[in-house]
Amino acid sequence: MSGLDIDAIMRHLPHRYPLLLVDRVLDFEKGESIRALKNVSVNEPQFTGHFPQTPIMPGVLIIEAMAQAGGILAFMSAPKDQEYLVYFTGIDQARFRRPVRPGDQLIFTLSKLQRRGNMWKFKGEARVDGELACSATLMATLMPQGDG
Repeated sequence: MSGLDIDAIMRHLPHRYPLLLVDRVLDFEKGESIRALKNVSVNEPQFTGHFPQTPIMPGVLIIEAMAQAGGILAFMSAPKDQEYLVYFTGIDQARFRRPVRPGDQLIFTLSKLQRRGNMWKFKGEARVDGELACSATLMATLMPQGDG
């Protein structure tokens, strides 16, 4: 399927500034995989302290952005009969291969490893210019909200 712009992303994720970390969904296959991007800007708040002389995107924010992309896939794959909130429930085998700096564009690719009901397990990668920056196995759960 085709991608999503920032307005569509904001309809699916509850995150807002400064923690909305996905700028665009490039494409996705419902229930299976997603490719999304984040443009890294020096104007982001984490760079005032990490690190002022050599700005490096914190690994935890790369993982968070990857998890948000997985959350979008889960939302896009869920039945439309009720509202959901996504909870990040686990991370395994996280590895950081290269620093991510302002001016970089992160491309996230997540593939479903397993799904049981509303519980998801993804294999995720983040690349800059085709070079692996981060990889991890992520888990998330979609929680129904309200009366449905």
